[in-house]
Amino acid sequence: MPASSPVRSLISPGRYVQGPGALRAVGENLARLGAVPLVLVDDVVWGFVGHDVEASLREAGLPVHRKSFHGFATAAAVDDVAAAVGELGADVLVGVGGGSTIDTAKAAGHLAGVRWASVPTVASTDAPTSALAVIYTAEGAFEEYRFFPRNPDLVLVDSQVVAAAPAHFLAAGVGDALATWLEASAAAASGSATMAGGLPTAAGTALARLSWDVLWEFALPALDAVRDHAVTPALEKVIEANTLLSGLGFESGGLAAAHAVHNGLTAAPQTHGLAHGQKVNIGSLTQLILQGAPTSEIRDFVEFTTRVGLPTTLTEIGLSADDTEDLQAVAVAATAPGETIHAMPFAVRPDDVVAALRSLERFAVRVRAEAGLPAPVRYEAGH
Repeated sequence: MPASSPVRSLISPGRYVQGPGALRAVGENLARLGAVPLVLVDDVVWGFVGHDVEASLREAGLPVHRKSFHGFATAAAVDDVAAAVGELGADVLVGVGGGSTIDTAKAAGHLAGVRWASVPTVASTDAPTSALAVIYTAEGAFEEYRFFPRNPDLVLVDSQVVAAAPAHFLAAGVGDALATWLEASAAAASGSATMAGGLPTAAGTALARLSWDVLWEFALPALDAVRDHAVTPALEKVIEANTLLSGLGFESGGLAAAHAVHNGLTAAPQTHGLAHGQKVNIGSLTQLILQGAPTSEIRDFVEFTTRVGLPTTLTEIGLSADDTEDLQAVAVAATAPGETIHAMPFAVRPDDVVAALRSLERFAVRVRAEAGLPAPVRYEAGH
């Protein structure tokens, strides 16, 4: 919706560090922020990064304290982690892992009144850089955005760790980041407020566009590199696009329909096992249809994101064009008051969203067949 003030702003993390072996520098970077860090991480992730993190902390003269985390970023989880920070007397909370862990760390760090840092081990979302967290119910349905007065003090990404992770994590990050330009351009057209407050900045919009250009050029070779567990210039560019450029672009450029449709899709239990970026890709296609984008642009987007490994049909996310009740629930949630879909340069009703979701199924199936791409099948959780 239109901003109430002509003020523009851009917000960003205090420091961004990326490169192979960056984990070995996590201690020296955290030592700038505090003396007693608490590392929030799940046991699986700790199994393959714990040695480097622990060694780096000790080398920097910092104690090693760890709290295990599993599941969604829920209000209860945030409260629990914030209590652990207080009990330990920690002054820095470090989220190590994926988006849920990092969002929980941000929200708990804010609640506990300490500084916080993001150490993503996959490039699957742009959550690590932002001054907000997405809170879910225990079942995985979207509940609320929580906004903080500042971004993480540190974002540190070890590209060798990202290269060692399954390729579907990087593909999900591409889906999340591709939406950034689509949404920022819509927000700029409507003069809508951004997550940073006020109108979009030219810098935020430009960074959103840069993330789009980088991904169209380098996403496919970067995915090949990850399948070979190799760090290449293409992979470095895509990690930065997925994490930093997209993070700055969505926050200071603006969100619109794509992420609102993602939030709406969480109302359908069938989608709960899917990655954030997988559902966002359906949101991007829905936005393109809603705004009447040229058919050639939608066709190109379907072909490209299918090759990336992202869902482009309802079938792949466990829905169908005949699921009237589920699609209506998705559409009502996506158009709820306060949702970012109202930043589109025109009004969007639930029936518009339902029509767009239904139409993308037949269109995408036809495009994929004409391009010789695989017919859609249901994605399994973690695909």
